Amino acid sequence: MVEEAAPITRVRTPRTGEILGVVMGRSGGSRFSVLCNDKKERMCRVPGKIKHQIWVREGDYVIIQPWSIEGDKKADIIWRYTRIQADWLRRNGFLRDLP
Repeated sequence: MVEEAAPITRVRTPRTGEILGVVMGRSGGSRFSVLCNDKKERMCRVPGKIKHQIWVREGDYVIIQPWSIEGDKKADIIWRYTRIQADWLRRNGFLRDLP
């Protein structure tokens, strides 16, 4: 049985105050080290309301929202891209500054 990739209808792009990043490592307790578009590495967490809906792994591309306090060091992960969505982002130039 051959599985077809789901067609991409619309890919969520970062809104105002949101940043693209790639997960570099796991720190435990739903915390991750994320390298962001602005060349800063932030400690990010998955908020409780989406903790069981998304599963984040190293190498995943995510959208983060920096905290209002310590925004250069800490943030929340609010969206994780699938592999197909990440390929679309790469082709359209959204991931130029990320590895």
